[in-house]
This record gives sequence, structure tokens and C-alpha cells, in this order.
Amino acid sequence: MTLNIGLFPGSFDPFTNGHLATVKKALKIFDKLYIAVSTNTGKTALFTTPEKVALIKGATEGLDRVEVIAAPRKLTVDLAVELKAQALIRGLRNTADFEYEAGVAQMNKAQNADIETVFFMADQKYTFISSSMIKEVAAFGGDVSALVPACVEAALKTKYSEKR
Repeated sequence: MTLNIGLFPGSFDPFTNGHLATVKKALKIFDKLYIAVSTNTGKTALFTTPEKVALIKGATEGLDRVEVIAAPRKLTVDLAVELKAQALIRGLRNTADFEYEAGVAQMNKAQNADIETVFFMADQKYTFISSSMIKEVAAFGGDVSALVPACVEAALKTKYSEKR
């Protein structure tokens, strides 16, 4: 039997409840889901890749068809082939996300026509959440408990208390 495998790539700095909702939606369709933590070279990361992998493992504990990995430095479609994933998973909060992600999906398709991109619309309560916004609120001691898993909230508090 061939497994239906999805790959959810991202920098996840930090992993949010919006990301977690996307994971749960993807698990309704896919037999196995890889979450690949990558480095966004255009941004300065708050958490290291190993920290992000550990946090996402904590946030997805109990979701037995999820495997969290550190993404190697390669094209996402090449990683998908390596993992035998048929589709890349992306979450969309708004039309701006769609415009950006549609371009990325087309570029990925140009690199490998066999890899599809599946978009999941964010639940309305998560449409305003971004990792950047969460970091900014957390940096000033604001409450992000409704926006991130508990393990991520604790890590944000620790990280920002070290910076003060």
C-alpha cells in the first residue's frame, strides 16, 4: 500500500496555533505528514533549528502520523522526493498569502511536475496571526497564550527574559 505523504515546510519561528491547525487539517487527508523546519535566510531567527524542532515535537505530541525534521539545505521539492511526499502543504490566511504562495507553488511545479501543493485556509480566529507579530508581542511581555501552543509560550517567555 502506498502512503499518501505530505510535507509541511516552514521556518516556524515560532510555531503557532495557526500552524498546528494546518497540521490537523492536513492529517485528515494525508497518512503521514512531515514538518520540515527550514532556515529563512532573509530573517534573523529567534530560535535555533534544533530548538524549533523540539518545540514542534512538543506541540504535536500525540499526533502519531507527524514527523518533525530539520530540513537540509536543498530545494523543498527535492526534499519531498526524498521523503516520498506527493504534496507540499501550505496554510493561507488571506489573499496576500495566496498571491505569494501561488507563485511559490508554480516555481515548485516548474522544478518537479510530480509534486503538488495543497492549500489549507486558516480558521478565521488565526487569520491575523503571524510569527513576527507573536514575537513582537512576546518581546514586550504581552499575552500570546491563545496564539501559540503552551510549550512555545514557555519558550518565548524564557527566550525574552534572557534578552532583558
